[in-house]
Amino acid sequence: MSRETNAVLVVADLMALAARTAPKGKGTDTIETTILRKKDLKAFAARLEKLGVERNIGFFLRDAKNIAAADACILIGSRGATVGGINCGGCGYPSCAAFEKAGKKKKHNDTSFDSPNCVVRMTDLGIAIGSAVKTAQIHNVDNRIMYSGGVAARDMGLVPKDCTVVYAIPLSATGKNIFFDRPSSK
Repeated sequence: MSRETNAVLVVADLMALAARTAPKGKGTDTIETTILRKKDLKAFAARLEKLGVERNIGFFLRDAKNIAAADACILIGSRGATVGGINCGGCGYPSCAAFEKAGKKKKHNDTSFDSPNCVVRMTDLGIAIGSAVKTAQIHNVDNRIMYSGGVAARDMGLVPKDCTVVYAIPLSATGKNIFFDRPSSK
């Protein structure tokens, strides 16, 4: 393992720490993190590519190439069905009780993420991801936040089943940022 790859793994741990300690609404932590090492990325990228073909989503194919070329990848998700308990209506329901009732009635479908999701928990997820990528930036590790990778992570069971929304953040340390000049998806 190269010096750079070792450093990327240290930063991935620091990113997981940043996500864990990021502020959470009402002090309830619903964030889940998983770190994938280089040896795990080939299968992960292959699954993302397969999903891209099955769903006819071009950017999944492009993102799969980035993930395959990365040194590591951190997955950050949220248990979004955990209500904030403030009856804010941000989820589209008039109360947290109505949200929970709707969640119990939901049928499993082929959407990328489970729903409904508490807006407080989704805000927590955004803050956790922002804290993590800030940590990567401080340590000069190239990264990209990927919705697509989160879809593959849930599909592969790389996060707990109650993790309703997940994002992947592949990491790289090379002479040129592999996530910058990417071909556009079709």
